[in-house]
Amino acid sequence: MNRITLIITLAFSLSLALCGQAHAQRYLPGQKGLQVTASAVDGFYLEKGNKQAFAGGIALTTYTKNGNRWVFGGEYLQKSYQYKTELIPTVQFTVEGGYYYKFLSDPSKTVFFSIGASAMAGYETVNWGEKLLFDGATISSEDNFLYGGAVTFEVETYLSDRIVLLLTVRERILGGSSINLFHTQIGGGIKFILN
Repeated sequence: MNRITLIITLAFSLSLALCGQAHAQRYLPGQKGLQVTASAVDGFYLEKGNKQAFAGGIALTTYTKNGNRWVFGGEYLQKSYQYKTELIPTVQFTVEGGYYYKFLSDPSKTVFFSIGASAMAGYETVNWGEKLLFDGATISSEDNFLYGGAVTFEVETYLSDRIVLLLTVRERILGGSSINLFHTQIGGGIKFILN
């Protein structure tokens, strides 16, 4: 009986200590974070010789007084297409600026759900500008400037007051692309709170 009372008391004390700490350091106005993300693009392609599509990005986030945040960053997206025995890469370099609205969090302020909209601009290159392929065929797609935006659903889970795990689903809509107007990204990342 004493053992059960001791365990319950320790568990209760620990939960109170963690809850107090969780509210103190999260989503503070002016707080900044640096995030690094990676994602699969338009599905998961793992087979050798098939399509390959991935993206990686880095961004700076700044929290506002109402718990929402501004996000400014850059992203590299590569999607390769099978042509005979070769993969032809299409690469997009983009920069973005957006606003994320926090619409839900748990009582302990450990998990946050946000939806964001970003304006994007960038550049797309097909086969790194090489028009002539190995068999003499010519690529008709041109390198282009990109413009548009993205809508993102994001889940943040605080591992500590300074380290955050991110899970994201994003739809990019970019005009100017000679390949695809839409790209769906599913991925994750990590955010480091700087101050």
